[in-house]
Amino acid sequence: MSEDIRYIERTRRFYEAQGFTTPYQWAEHTDTPFHVPARPLAESRVAIVTTAIHPDDESTAMIGRKARSIPLDDVPENFFTDDLSWDKITTHTRDRASYFPLEPLASLATDGMIRDVAPRFHFVPTEYSQRFTVESDAPAIVAACGEDEVDVAVLVPL
Repeated sequence: MSEDIRYIERTRRFYEAQGFTTPYQWAEHTDTPFHVPARPLAESRVAIVTTAIHPDDESTAMIGRKARSIPLDDVPENFFTDDLSWDKITTHTRDRASYFPLEPLASLATDGMIRDVAPRFHFVPTEYSQRFTVESDAPAIVAACGEDEVDVAVLVPL
């Protein structure tokens, strides 16, 4: 019989082990914004937002990573996920389609379920600073999606 992974306690211990003196505070939002799409899904451009790391960024220290937008021509065969934390005994990231749905989205576009896939995907680092995420990474991704005329974003956190 397997035991549930206690992510909250595990995250608190990891945060403390990194030398932070203040206990980790989980983000809390009393309301969740909901936006009705302006057009039907069949007329919408869809983008992928992921926390999976592009191999070109692999050597960058975790703290030095920031949100960025990458052309679909530069989608790697596999992303770098070694230093992201999850239960790697039960699951893996060797099957890119299982966590980066580019091909399924392209198929939906071919079938007319969505208009198309945005020309870029977007990377958001797993960042322990809620302030940095809210004030820097999120606005950068929103701006990039605006530039690409994105209607819907698929968020794929690892």
